[in-house]
Amino acid sequence: MASEPGEPETALMIEENKGCSGPMVVPAEESQQVSGGGVVEREARAVVLTGFGALSKLRVMKRSVPAPRRGEVLLCVKACGMNFLDLMVRQGNMENPPRTPIVPGFECSGLVEMLGEGVENFQVGEGVMAVMCYGAWAELACVPVENVFPLPPGMSFTDGAAFPVSFLTAYLLLFDIGRLREGMSVLVHSAGGGVGQAVAQLCATVPGVTLFGTASSSKHEAIRGSLLHLIDRNADYVTEVKKISPEGVDIVLDCLCGEHTAKGLSLLKPMGTCILYGSSNMVTGETKSFFSFAKSWWQVEKVNPLRLYEENKCLAGFQLLPLLTRPDGATRVRHTMARLTHLYIKGVIRPRIDSVWALEE
Repeated sequence: MASEPGEPETALMIEENKGCSGPMVVPAEESQQVSGGGVVEREARAVVLTGFGALSKLRVMKRSVPAPRRGEVLLCVKACGMNFLDLMVRQGNMENPPRTPIVPGFECSGLVEMLGEGVENFQVGEGVMAVMCYGAWAELACVPVENVFPLPPGMSFTDGAAFPVSFLTAYLLLFDIGRLREGMSVLVHSAGGGVGQAVAQLCATVPGVTLFGTASSSKHEAIRGSLLHLIDRNADYVTEVKKISPEGVDIVLDCLCGEHTAKGLSLLKPMGTCILYGSSNMVTGETKSFFSFAKSWWQVEKVNPLRLYEENKCLAGFQLLPLLTRPDGATRVRHTMARLTHLYIKGVIRPRIDSVWALEE
């Protein structure tokens, strides 16, 4: 779990799943509640966010799980990922927060339990991983088929639950938006988190890339092997980066927002790109802080767009979830997952798992 603001880490919840009956399809004549393809709705446990706020707003409950609709896959979840975004959702620290009650979670792995009408490219009982717009923290989850991916040979369920969000985010930031190429330089904040560690591994696949990372000092020992230039998150990282690279860097990956956005822009070389993909500075405790929220966004609003073209710099933004609901976005995600899966099979990349928890914990 995230141990402090600005240090998003991947954690997992996993246990023996009692909500799955084993891969099955129930004949229509035996069903009690028929949905679409004639399969039974049934109850399964899930972690439910009952309202925004502290951890006390999370409850393990039994919920009715509908049968998969056309184009959906019902998964027997074996492991589900926990990311810093989940903390922001719990606090309601988002521009358009979902309505509660809701089952959190954006990634999971497990077995195909049932297939909705029209789904032909998966088999019941097949091991898969998935990304979704909420609903992963449950024993059973219905997911659009375009967001379900085969579990590659040798990948555990725990790795499968920690893989999609971090590596999709890192790859799209670096290669699709940042256009990472040989000899470029990158600064990533929260280098000890899931995305930060994915960025480090993907940068290592490109020759001559210089990677700078910020992280709290308590994380340095664990991640020192993945970054040559590791800087304390409370240090003057602008000065530290320029000691090594006086002209600055080509790409800044900013999940902090607020005052760090202006600092990131100041570090960019001409033709460089600063990409905002989070705002963890808004999270300062167990509940939402309106002061931190206002301060962070006010500092972002101070960026002068006229200076961007005068200095030949680019300020971009990225969020994974909206891509999942757009046909063109889902296609991009699928192609990216194919590349990432290939790198995993080759042993080039691996998710960094902070800890493993049972569902009730």
